[in-house]
Amino acid sequence: MFAHNSERQLAKLLDFYGVAWQYEPHTFVLERGPDGQPRQAFSPDFHLPGHDLYFEVTTLNQKLVTRKNRKLRLLREQRPDLEVRLLYQRDYLELLVKYGLEPPEQLDAVPRRALESATDGLGLLGLGTLAHPSGSRRHRHPAA
Repeated sequence: MFAHNSERQLAKLLDFYGVAWQYEPHTFVLERGPDGQPRQAFSPDFHLPGHDLYFEVTTLNQKLVTRKNRKLRLLREQRPDLEVRLLYQRDYLELLVKYGLEPPEQLDAVPRRALESATDGLGLLGLGTLAHPSGSRRHRHPAA
């Protein structure tokens, strides 16, 4: 069902927290040709309907990240009403390390960025304060 294992793992994490999600439910046309047919489109990996949020997971090489950033920029220009976030490789690995799905050494291979981090719950995804299935509360910093 998923194009990449990282998407499957993230879906499991969302399930664990009871966050409703849809996998690639919408395709947004970014550019049409002279004949009106789509020439370029973007289908974010996940839609979280309860949070009105889309996000794309990108754990691939820099060339593909650049392409995804361009598509995301075009989508934001055309649809400023949509909340769409890009989850970069380091962010994804921080989530996996935090929840014990990968050893901390995995982070050594990926450069640090001065952006959001996954240090507090699922805050990186912009989901606010979520109840952990055990009943405890996990707090995160407000969405940027």
